[in-house]
Amino acid sequence: MKIIGVIPSRYNSTRFPGKPLVDICGKPMIWWVYNQVKKVNKIDDIVVATDNQSIEKVCNKYEIPSIITSENHPEHISRIHEVSEKIKADYYLCINGDEPLIDPKSIQKIIPNDIIGEKIDFLGAMRILKNPAETIDISNIKVVVNSHNRCIYMSRNPIPCPKGSLMFNYYKYIGIECFTKSALDFFINTPIGNLEKIEDIDHLRFIENNIEIKFNLVESDSISVDTPKDLEKVREIIKDKIEKGLLSNE
Repeated sequence: MKIIGVIPSRYNSTRFPGKPLVDICGKPMIWWVYNQVKKVNKIDDIVVATDNQSIEKVCNKYEIPSIITSENHPEHISRIHEVSEKIKADYYLCINGDEPLIDPKSIQKIIPNDIIGEKIDFLGAMRILKNPAETIDISNIKVVVNSHNRCIYMSRNPIPCPKGSLMFNYYKYIGIECFTKSALDFFINTPIGNLEKIEDIDHLRFIENNIEIKFNLVESDSISVDTPKDLEKVREIIKDKIEKGLLSNE
């Protein structure tokens, strides 16, 4: 079984252009993400998929494998599909390039195990939301799963509604995903559905077409760097971890 780790890294983010290159304690953000992914077992190769030569140049400087992809991809899944057309693998493990605090143990938890014999075309990660501010933040995608961890729906709003009970947790989608080639092919060959348009959540394309998504629960304090304010918080956390010897920028 061959697994390729893909780190999509787009330069022209709507809310935070150039964020893969921002400095975090002496290293660019893409360096931090790559070095967290390197700690994961069972990944055969890792590649940064970018649309920008500045990001490619930085990757070369730090000896990070990279590949230039089209500037015209509307979302990250299409970018991973382009990688799948160039590099053959059984699974394409996507780790968002804006999560420098991603825990290698969380990544490990969504790597398929052929011994189990369970075939899932799309496997993702979720964590419990513990902060009320995070729960109401529409940039945090909420996940609802059934008793078998199959995804029922994803929304930017807090779901489910706590009318009948307060005895439950809200779950947040984390930027770790594992796709088969067939899942990637399906995605780019299927039109955007109404729910995907409304929520602006790519993964709803699978749900609207009855494609099973499984989300594994992970312990994670990872923060997506979507805004300069997120960056400030991440810098403080990484600085603290370096001072405590829990991370290194060497």
